[in-house]
Amino acid sequence: MSEAVNVLRFYRDFTASQPDELQTWAGILTTPDGNAVVALVPCYLGSLSEGERLLARLRRFGSPVADTVASIQYVAMQTLFDAALPHGRLGYWKTGLTNRIDDAVIGATVEYASKVPSPHTIIIFAELHGAYSRIGKTDTAYYHRDMQYDLIALSVWTDPADTQRNVRWTRDIFAAWEPHLAPAAYVNDLGDEGEERVRSAYGENYARLVALKAKYDPTDFFCLNQNIKPIL
Repeated sequence: MSEAVNVLRFYRDFTASQPDELQTWAGILTTPDGNAVVALVPCYLGSLSEGERLLARLRRFGSPVADTVASIQYVAMQTLFDAALPHGRLGYWKTGLTNRIDDAVIGATVEYASKVPSPHTIIIFAELHGAYSRIGKTDTAYYHRDMQYDLIALSVWTDPADTQRNVRWTRDIFAAWEPHLAPAAYVNDLGDEGEERVRSAYGENYARLVALKAKYDPTDFFCLNQNIKPIL
């Protein structure tokens, strides 16, 4: 964690140009032995030799606590974090999209990570690029295809008595991020955050979705979701 700012700046530079086959996420989490760490998590789908070449720069950076990069099955990659989120734990999250991770965001992230109230909480910088970003913003319901990063503050805790403290921390770190984020959201990341946040998930496509809702569900029967009402 003493190198967290430098690691996240490196992450920003490293992810500025990646081929479609490589995606890299960053996270701040607490290891089972109680130490907070910054983790860089690459996933490369392609030949082993090309993957080793592309990841050499990442693996040479700094003095890692551990290097667990290895050739694994894709299904194993998809379950990599399951053990950190067992059934029965409490959770609350806030997320937002940006096309660039500003130094102010990195600084705020490291500051709030130093005072996180639960060791089970994870801060994630999810990086997105490739084919999905080359589809027109109005060609599908999803609008924000020019946003490369999804910043996620995922609070997880065990004692219901700690709920207020963890929710407040999550809202505070998001408030520090928000001035540096786009007025945008990924709808599957939203909680109960109000109609405006739902609108922000669809951008210019929202009016077209309202028209579809008015045509096929004018009574708003299907409303137990991030609801698009049948009127503007």
